[in-house]
Amino acid sequence: MKYAAIIQARNGASRLPGKILINICGKPILQWVIERVQKSNYVDEVFVATSIERDNLPVHKLCADLGVRVFAGSENDVLDRYYQLAKLIKPEYVIRVTADCPCYDWTILDAAIEAMETKTDYLSDFTESLPDGLDIEIIRFSALETAWREASLASEREHVTQFIRKNPERFVHQDFSCPHGNLGHLRWTLDEETDLVLIEAIYKHFYSLGKHDFLTEDILALLEEKPEFKEINAHIARNEGLAKSLREDISIW
Repeated sequence: MKYAAIIQARNGASRLPGKILINICGKPILQWVIERVQKSNYVDEVFVATSIERDNLPVHKLCADLGVRVFAGSENDVLDRYYQLAKLIKPEYVIRVTADCPCYDWTILDAAIEAMETKTDYLSDFTESLPDGLDIEIIRFSALETAWREASLASEREHVTQFIRKNPERFVHQDFSCPHGNLGHLRWTLDEETDLVLIEAIYKHFYSLGKHDFLTEDILALLEEKPEFKEINAHIARNEGLAKSLREDISIW
């Protein structure tokens, strides 16, 4: 297997509990994310990595209903969760996706895969030019394994790629910029109630048109038509979860 997409998904989010199973236009958020990643021309298989907590039993059931393989690992050590799954399936590259990104654009993922150089260990949008919620991270398995073995801070275990990002002298980094220009000020992820208001508005608009496979350019056109949509969640800072983890960071060994 060359490219395995692993979607991290748990049902116990603190800011918006149960968010990944919220139903929009007939499907839970997690199902929309899975189906959008599955549209990639390069991803060999999409997996879901959840935790062993009882709250995540509905995640297992949904994956079983969809025929998607699911792995249950550590609740807080998400790096270990990713590594233990990747060790079983042995892909050359792991594509990290989070389950709170229902506008994920598979064509941007494919463009990133096509741009990835042979020597690259880790490709990401380092300049944050993509909308929040369209993040791209492609990790060589050997780099993931090194991070799993050596990462010692709680933030590095919770946020899968932090160790790799913080050690550019150890890993070959490659930046990938948004092909539609700098859109880093836009927020299409799902963490807060106002995020849900925007996501529902986007989905209901395209659902009413019978267009379920909408892309970034379609959302941009919608925002031009309805600029007030951009203000719904504009007050929320990007990467708040990571910032909190860094503030509270501790060494785990």
